[in-house]
Amino acid sequence: MLTLKTDDIQLGAQATDKVAAIRQMAARLSAAGLVSDAYVDGMLRREEQTSTYLGSGIAIPHGTTDTRDLVRQTGVQVLHFREGIEWADGQKAYVVIGIAAKSDEHLGILRQLTRVLSDEEVAARLPGVQSAAELAALLNGEQLSQPLLLDDSTLLLDFPAQDLLALQVAAAGVLRNAGALAPAAVNTVLATVANPLGQGLWLARVAEDVLRTGVAFVRTTQPFIHEGLPVQGLLLIAARDGQHKPVLDRLIALISEQKIATLWPAAGAEVIKLLTEAPQDGLVATFTIINPHGLHARPSAMLVKAVKEFSSQIWVANLDGDGKPVNAKSLMKLVSLGVRQGHRLHFTAKGDDAEIALQSIGQAIADGLGEGEGAGE
Repeated sequence: MLTLKTDDIQLGAQATDKVAAIRQMAARLSAAGLVSDAYVDGMLRREEQTSTYLGSGIAIPHGTTDTRDLVRQTGVQVLHFREGIEWADGQKAYVVIGIAAKSDEHLGILRQLTRVLSDEEVAARLPGVQSAAELAALLNGEQLSQPLLLDDSTLLLDFPAQDLLALQVAAAGVLRNAGALAPAAVNTVLATVANPLGQGLWLARVAEDVLRTGVAFVRTTQPFIHEGLPVQGLLLIAARDGQHKPVLDRLIALISEQKIATLWPAAGAEVIKLLTEAPQDGLVATFTIINPHGLHARPSAMLVKAVKEFSSQIWVANLDGDGKPVNAKSLMKLVSLGVRQGHRLHFTAKGDDAEIALQSIGQAIADGLGEGEGAGE
């Protein structure tokens, strides 16, 4: 498990461009006794091959696999650029994390970092940190937001409401009792205009006086009409950070597939599954990763690039990891799977080009994701 210390972090770093920033990082890794001086050449070559920009203002420069013999000890160093450095496609890196890894240990480091940085509240705080101790706490995961609150305590599946306001009151009360809303937020919910999503489902949101991101679902005993539209249930999203976004993605999928009505007869566990898990009724395929060093930054970026060529919704799960599907078009989500050589990736694709998408993904994986013969390291 990676644990950053304040000595590993330099705040107030300055550089004219990313090449200068990478050279600074290489010098810092060398000074820490993690790499030899020649390691910088591998870091620059890696950046020429594929950008090491991870997202959310983070870059993770590291050497090519053929420079691992220059690594003396696995570790990381961090440079913080308050003004940011232009890194890739107009994106700025505020935190540059240099990685030195003797073997596949870097996959664990990447997985930990991406899980931390997937917390949007944490990522938003990175540019403005005031001390090395604060940045270390953020990157070590000591200040992660609480996970999304969506469980049996936030469901009310048989509520005798006769108007939309009653549903909003009930949903606000559910989240208040579950600890997601401060008392003042209840009045905000009551003043919020709910929006129809179709097939009887309505959506309301609140972002003020939210203690924890949560989702409440209230279903009526009997459907009724509001402003000429049917009402059968209400979703209330209390957003403190971005952890509700997967639920919005699932709602979009349910709407596009005209499957909102599947929520009405569903029991509690099934409701949660419908709102949080990727559908299992698309085309599927499983491929084994052949890359000797697993899906580190470069092959991960190549895989995401291959997936993004298609309009279909595509999810991927590491069958040799936790098995939970993630959005295959997100580099950060893909890296968080911690995929090593021999791991099996299970893809689910749904859309007009799903079949050709899976074929193309399989071919890209078979070709080594840019690390096949002649691809270079």
